[in-house]
Amino acid sequence: MTSPFASLLPSTERALLHRVAVAQSEGRAPSLVGAVARDGRPAWSGARSCTEGHEPDADTQYRIGSLTKTFTAVLVLRLRDEGLLDLSDPLDKYLPGTAVGGATIAQLLSHSAGLAAESPAPWWERTPGSLRPELADVLGEQPLLHPSGRRHHYSNTGYTLLGSLIEAVRGKPWKEVLRRELLEPLGMHRTTCDPQDPHARGWAVHPWADVVMPEPAEDLGLMAPAGQLWSTAADLCRFAGFLTEGDERVLSADSVREMRTPSAPAEPGDWEGTYGLGLQIVRRNGRTLFGHTGSLPGFVACLWVDAEEGVAAIVLANATSGPTTAAAAADLVRIVVEAEPRFPEPWRPMSEVDEALLELTGAWYWGTSAFGLKLVEDRGIELYPLSGQGRGSRFRARTDGTWTGLDGYFAGETLRVVRRPEGRLIHLDLGSFVFTREPYDPAAEVPGGVDEEGWRGLPL
Repeated sequence: MTSPFASLLPSTERALLHRVAVAQSEGRAPSLVGAVARDGRPAWSGARSCTEGHEPDADTQYRIGSLTKTFTAVLVLRLRDEGLLDLSDPLDKYLPGTAVGGATIAQLLSHSAGLAAESPAPWWERTPGSLRPELADVLGEQPLLHPSGRRHHYSNTGYTLLGSLIEAVRGKPWKEVLRRELLEPLGMHRTTCDPQDPHARGWAVHPWADVVMPEPAEDLGLMAPAGQLWSTAADLCRFAGFLTEGDERVLSADSVREMRTPSAPAEPGDWEGTYGLGLQIVRRNGRTLFGHTGSLPGFVACLWVDAEEGVAAIVLANATSGPTTAAAAADLVRIVVEAEPRFPEPWRPMSEVDEALLELTGAWYWGTSAFGLKLVEDRGIELYPLSGQGRGSRFRARTDGTWTGLDGYFAGETLRVVRRPEGRLIHLDLGSFVFTREPYDPAAEVPGGVDEEGWRGLPL
C-alpha cells in the first residue's frame, strides 16, 4: 500500500515498500507503517499488516513512546528563547524540593544529570501513573546514580522533571502547553495524549510462538512528558520538517540546530551515537542522522532525519519488541538518498558585495599552514585549510565588524580584522591566532617572523 501523495520514482517506492515488508515480517509485527519526507514535505508512505486488506496508513495512530521527549525538549527551548529560564540554571531555581535540584536544565535535556534511568517499581510503562502521584514517587530514594555532568545516562525520570518544570514556569498543564504551543501551530492534529481512531492496538508477540497478547495502554501521569504521545506517520513527517528547518511560530532554525548539536559524550561502548538537547544523533550507513527512537508496551517507533540530504523517515509498529524500527528508518533514508540524490541548489552570484570584505578573500597563513578565506551570503565568511587538514570554520558577521565562529575548533571564537591607522590591512586575529598574507610575516605579531635573517636554504 502506498499513499496518494507519493512522489518518488516507482523503483524507489518498490524498494521502500520492500524494506517495510521485511521489517514487518522479520520483526513479527502485527502491523508496521513507514513514511518518508523530503525537504519538509511527505513523499511516500507504505505499510504491511498481518491481516491482508487492513493495512494501516499514514493517518493511523501509534504510540511513539520516548519520541515524546523531543516534544518536551522543544517546549523547554521555547521557555529559554522567551527569556524565562537559562539552560545553565539549576532545576531548584524553578522547581525546588526535588532532591536533584542542583542538576542544570541542560543536563536534564541531554541525559547527563546523573539521574536513574527509571522510577522505582512497579514498572512505570505498564502501570497507571496514579501509582506515582508526586515527584518523590517518581524519583525514589536514590534518584542520582552518577555525578551531574560527567556522563550520559539515559533517564526517563529526568524528562518527568522537565515536564513539571514546564508546568511550573507556564502555570499550565504540560498537555495543554504542548497542544497550544507546538501541535496546533505545526498542524499536528493527529498527535494526542490519548488514542483517537483510527489507531493501532498494542500487542506483545510471544518470543517462541506466533501468538499475541494485548498490551495495556496506561495513562502515565507525571511520566507523560517522557513517553505519553500517540501520533501518525503523516504528523511525524511534519515534525521532521520542523526539526530540520525550524518554524518561527514554535522555535527558530538556530534553536532546532542547537537541539541536534551533541551535548553529551557517547555512552561507553557506543562511539557511533550521542545526544543533543532532546535528540539522538547517530551514524548510520555512513551518514549522520538525528531524531529519536521510542517504545512502550505494544509499540516501537523511530524518526530519523538526514539534514544534509533533506530526507526524513518514520517507522511505527505495534509490537512490544521485535521490529527493528531504528534500522528500518535508517534504511528508508539510505534508499531515497542513494536512488534519488538531492539536486544541488543552482549557483547564483551574491546579492551584494562589500569591497572591504572582498579584500579579505584569498590565501592566508597561520605560521606555515595555508588557509583560504571566501565570502558567503549575509557578510559571512568561511576559513578552510588549503591542504584539506586543519582547523577550519564558518563565521557569522556581527554588527561591530567582527565575526563569530559557528563550528569546529573556532566555534564561538571571535575573528577580527587588524589594520594600520591609515587603514592598510595587516592580519586577521582569531582567538589570538594571527593569520597573515605570507608565512611568518616578519611585520606581524606572533607567530610572525622571529629570526632576523629570515628564510634560508641549508647547505648540502
